[in-house]
Formats: sequence, C-alpha cells, structure tokens
Amino acid sequence: MSKLFSPITLGKLVLNNRIVISPMCQYSAEQGQASDWHLIHLGHLALSGAGLLFIEATAVSPDGRISAGDLGLWSDQTEAALARVIKSIRQYSAIPIGMQLAHAGRKASTQVPWQGGQAIPPENGGWQTVAPSALPFAVNGDQPLALDEAGLQRIRDDFVSAAQRAHSLGIDVIELHAAHGYLLHQFLSPLSNTRGDRYGGTLENRMRFPLEVFEAIRAAMPADKPVGVRISATDWVAGGWDIEQSAVFAKELQRRGCAFIDVSSGGLSPLQQIPAEPGYQVPFAARIRRETGLTTIAVGLITEPEQAETIISSGQADMVALARGMLYDPRWPWHAAAKLGARVDAPKQYLRSQPRELKTLFKPS
Repeated sequence: MSKLFSPITLGKLVLNNRIVISPMCQYSAEQGQASDWHLIHLGHLALSGAGLLFIEATAVSPDGRISAGDLGLWSDQTEAALARVIKSIRQYSAIPIGMQLAHAGRKASTQVPWQGGQAIPPENGGWQTVAPSALPFAVNGDQPLALDEAGLQRIRDDFVSAAQRAHSLGIDVIELHAAHGYLLHQFLSPLSNTRGDRYGGTLENRMRFPLEVFEAIRAAMPADKPVGVRISATDWVAGGWDIEQSAVFAKELQRRGCAFIDVSSGGLSPLQQIPAEPGYQVPFAARIRRETGLTTIAVGLITEPEQAETIISSGQADMVALARGMLYDPRWPWHAAAKLGARVDAPKQYLRSQPRELKTLFKPS
C-alpha cells in the first residue's frame, strides 16, 4: 500500500494523502488583492487530488511585499478579495487550504520576475525596505532600514493580524515563512543580522524575533489550528545559517507547539552555491525529523512519484511538497496514484476521464 497516499494528521486536521502543493508566488494581485488569476490558478490546483493546497506567500503588510503584485492580507479589502476566491473553491473542492504568511524584509520592493525582478528604489516607485541590519541584499543595492523596537512590534502585530484574518477566512493551516532570505530568515542568519542588541549576535538572540512572531501567532490561534514554519536549512554560504543551527531552531519551535516544519534552503545571499539535483534538500528534512520528531515536509526537485514514495516510506519526511512540478502537471497526484496503485480524490465532473484500465483510481470528492 502506498505510503505517499496514506493519511496524516495535523492537529485535528486529517489530510487524505501526503502530497502538498507548495506556496507559489504569482505576482498577480492588485494592491494586495487576489484577482481572477488567483481564482483560476488556485481553483484548478484545488481539483488536483493533493492532500493540502498552500496559497502563495501572503504579505502581512504593504511594505512586506516582494513586488507590487504580491498577494496580501492586511486590510478588509484584501481579506474580502481572498474570501471570494476561497468561497468559489469551497463550492467544488474539500481540499484543505493552507496560507503562508510572509514579510520580504530587505528583498521587498522589486519588479515582478518577468520584468527582471530588480530592486525598485523609492524614488522610482518602490518603497523603503526594512531588515534586521542596514545591509542590502545585493552589492550596491538599496540599503534597508534597520528595525527598531517599535518596528519589530509593528511587524509582530502585522503577522498576528494576518493570521487572524486567515482564520476568519476558514484557512485550515498557517505556515510562517522564515526561509528564502525573507525577513525572518534575515534575523536568523549571521550574514544579514549584525545587530548588537538582544536580537543579534548569538544563535539564541538571532532566533529570538522569529520565535516571538511564531509564539504570537500560535497564541492567537485556536489550539487545534496547525501552525508550522518554513525554513531554509542552509544559506549555502560559508559562515551563514546552516543545518546545525536549523536543528536547534526546529527544537525551539517544537517546544512552542509547532505542528510541522517545511524544509527548504537558500535565498539569503547572491553568493549561494546550490548543488541543485533531484531531492537535494531531502537530507535536511530527514535530519530535522530524526533529531526532533517534528512532522516534516520535504521540498525541492521532487518530480517523480517513485521518488516521492521513497522519501515517505523510508522515513526521510512525512510529506512532500511540489511547486514547479505541480504547475507543469496540475494532475500530478492523479498520475502518481496510477503509478503507485493508489486512489485519489477527483471531482464528479471529471469521473468519466478515468482510464478504462484504472477503474478504481478515482474517489468522488
């Protein structure tokens, strides 16, 4: 029996299988508000048969957006726009929906990727970025404003407010984005955090603000609402954040009620050297799972059903998350179930598409 298609529980939430659709930025919001693109994009992914669908990284404030096209959840208007999308999805799919809450920090105020992704300074229509320290992401890049105590409190409050709005929308799972070089990752890494106060220097101090944000969100949510964290297990730069520090951070999160940890890597520095190959990040997830027992999601160039099955059945991770592979093949879970002899949820409107030789593939959703 396929382990990939076995159920798993997060809090009181039961997922039908261990396939997760990763948060994938679409850069198609309008002033933070979800658009018809989100209705199309998330709508068809909701019919994929995956166990959990994450909405893209969602900014907790306007200055926390990577680009002006980023999705946000900081006002009644952004909440209402997303409510329309979620209501439409819920009419036709029971897939659990997660939301990744994020602040881009010094990597904010950029062009969308298909326009080059370059930083936009305030005088050219961008906005002032913030960070743990006044260190730009790129050499000769715009200098971010180092956050003071008032700024830290504002951002903590923004995260909590966005989480409360997500709960009001009926979001099933909250994921705190502390990866890919964005604000909370910037606090963790000694390459981007050179503060001299209680939020910088030692590992304990560098972890302090991300842990405070997690604690604040966890306290604001019902006890049975799964709240997890995505991390970058390493910066892939000498002297930066690494797997040893990630394991310590994971243990601290576990002590604070973290429901799962989503293990990625990189994104903090243009100097990173990533040996990208199939499953290259899986060993990081395996180590954290082994050392903490936390429910763990593995990500990164996981493209083949047999590969995903091995990751789960060998105990390297509890779930696998797909991003580009799911965009390329939005019915990946169907095809994986066919290969692994499993069954998968499918909308009743599509039941007749089931191949003749696979008469038991679909379970009507």
